[in-house]
Amino acid sequence: MTKNPDPSSRNAGGMRDVSHKFSTHRTATASSSLRIAHATAIMIRNQAVPKGNVFELARAAVLSGVKRCAELVPFCHTVPLDVVMVEFELQDDAIQITTQVEAVDRTGVEIEALLATQLAALNLYDLLKPVDETLEIGPTRLLKKTGGHGEFRDSFTPKLEAAILVCSDSTAAGKRKDKSGRLIRDRLATEDVHIAHYDILPDDVPQIEAWLKARSEHGADLVFTTGGSGLGPRDVTVEATRNVIEKEIPGISEAMRGHGRARTPYAMLSRGIAGLRGKTLIVNLPGSSRGVQESLDALLPGLLHGFKMMRGGGHE
Repeated sequence: MTKNPDPSSRNAGGMRDVSHKFSTHRTATASSSLRIAHATAIMIRNQAVPKGNVFELARAAVLSGVKRCAELVPFCHTVPLDVVMVEFELQDDAIQITTQVEAVDRTGVEIEALLATQLAALNLYDLLKPVDETLEIGPTRLLKKTGGHGEFRDSFTPKLEAAILVCSDSTAAGKRKDKSGRLIRDRLATEDVHIAHYDILPDDVPQIEAWLKARSEHGADLVFTTGGSGLGPRDVTVEATRNVIEKEIPGISEAMRGHGRARTPYAMLSRGIAGLRGKTLIVNLPGSSRGVQESLDALLPGLLHGFKMMRGGGHE
């Protein structure tokens, strides 16, 4: 008997869930062709086709139709397209079609580019069929696509060394299970990172400071803390971190709060900071498991590129 899919799955029985992703610049280039008779090529060059300028008519149809991609391909997401380019190359026996589509979004635009080439070919076919019975639409293929999280993934040899600190009075006392720390551990396991330390401490500034200093002195590359970054009377992780870091990196915490704020208004209440102590990058994550998940979605894998920069590399 086949089991029903887990309804809590992000992709169970429907469109792929991309809500956890951050937007990147996406591009896709596709091509197709329409085989034509030599006499038809001459007619096009002489602008003698009865239905008019076939290229401009086909281009207009593409620009109108490609915006409806999500209606025509059910599992496609609706993407606000920023660029749709359609180029035609008239040859003696064919019309070569190339399309390029661009968007800033959480999902790619390759289906839109492929649809654009097919729309161009079909409309050219319709415009030319009264004068040419030999028409044949050639293969349609994706030539190139860019964008997405994979383009921001770096590899390290040896692996980066990471440490995780859970800051919570109740968790340190054994009164509450640690969920957020485990989420960080499991997420880092999918990256090029080795977890060397994983500890739990109460909400105490001197203890947290001492732990952060020790991790830096012992060569940790990356430290994630979770908890103690809110407005509670015992939330002191931010204060301890500020006492330890030497160079703050506000863009990291801005990215987390911006990503989280688009999903819940409570994200704006996080005071978490990020910065460097020596060559150790310290990042305060929220204490809630949801906040941790959303913050890691916002930061990884791009955050790890910082270590390339610290080692003398640029953005390339």
